[in-house]
Amino acid sequence: MTHTLGARTHEARSIDTARTTGVPEVREARRGPRTMKRGLLIGGMVAGPLFLGVATVQGLVREGFDFTRNAFSQLALGGPGWVQTINFVVTGALLLAGAFGLRRLLRGGAGERWVPVLIGVFGASFLAAAVFRADAGAGFPAGSPETGTLSGHGAVHMFSGMIGYLALCAAFVVLARPLAARGYQAWALASRLAPALVLAGFAASGSYVLAFTAGAGLGLCWLTAVTARLLAGTVTAEHPGRTQDDGDHLG
Repeated sequence: MTHTLGARTHEARSIDTARTTGVPEVREARRGPRTMKRGLLIGGMVAGPLFLGVATVQGLVREGFDFTRNAFSQLALGGPGWVQTINFVVTGALLLAGAFGLRRLLRGGAGERWVPVLIGVFGASFLAAAVFRADAGAGFPAGSPETGTLSGHGAVHMFSGMIGYLALCAAFVVLARPLAARGYQAWALASRLAPALVLAGFAASGSYVLAFTAGAGLGLCWLTAVTARLLAGTVTAEHPGRTQDDGDHLG
């Protein structure tokens, strides 16, 4: 019986040691989900800059494209339009990955339910844009009339984009809560103000296409920035030896 009690005591001490110090098996078991979460979040962070970068390069090299008159969506038209179509698909997939990553990151806290759903809707709007192309107009593709007509697929393209960006703006408002809960008060305030700037760009799109492009681009870039801030805070919490000063300029 003494031998049995001693064995149980040793086993209990081993379990306690594993909990407090972390044996390699325990650390490895925890590392998998964390790596997956970070990978998904990084995918969401890359989505915006990738989309804007690829579209900008196309706009510079495609004949007849004018940044002051044409929207990025029109790059999916014409012979080389497949590049922008793939750009829409890849961006949409990365945004959906980011939505799943945010679901894991916010689990058990503010924004857990609605942020992933809203970002998911935003990502789905890019996939819809790949299927339902924008209409030609304003001289693009080269040789197209100045005034285009609204087709069925063009209407779906516009509607899906509108729904997607409204969902993104709503996500920014909801994200202000987890940002504030983590002590990033300036980031929370900026996240509440960002939707106004995005929507202002959309409102001015009838007169200034560049305003629309700027508003859409701002939305993508702010999503990247907020996701990076939340991810950095998570890494700091998991590794207390690291500081939050690096890259934290807003507070």
